[in-house]
Amino acid sequence: MEAVLDLIGGKWKLLIVYHLMHGEQLRFSELRRLVGNVSEKMLSQQLKEMTCDGLVRRIDFRTVPPHVEYALTSFGKNLAKTFQPLCAWGSENMEEIAAISSARAIRKA
Repeated sequence: MEAVLDLIGGKWKLLIVYHLMHGEQLRFSELRRLVGNVSEKMLSQQLKEMTCDGLVRRIDFRTVPPHVEYALTSFGKNLAKTFQPLCAWGSENMEEIAAISSARAIRKA
């Protein structure tokens, strides 16, 4: 488990894999929009780490203006398959998860 957490331990990495797991290649701006409240710097850092770790591949079309897309490698796709049960669990427990999130927000306020 420690080895896996070392690969996907960043705050945004699971969401990046989730959005790439449908076999699509996505541009940086598309990923940023899908992931949500992530800064450009943080998304770039997380993608670089995931590229170095072999989870994501960066596809540079070498055009002007620059056109770069990201996709999961076969290693990343293999990891993404393990998310199916986690996604199902989240869907099944959405009400309880929402209640926990609301309680956290109240405690922070």
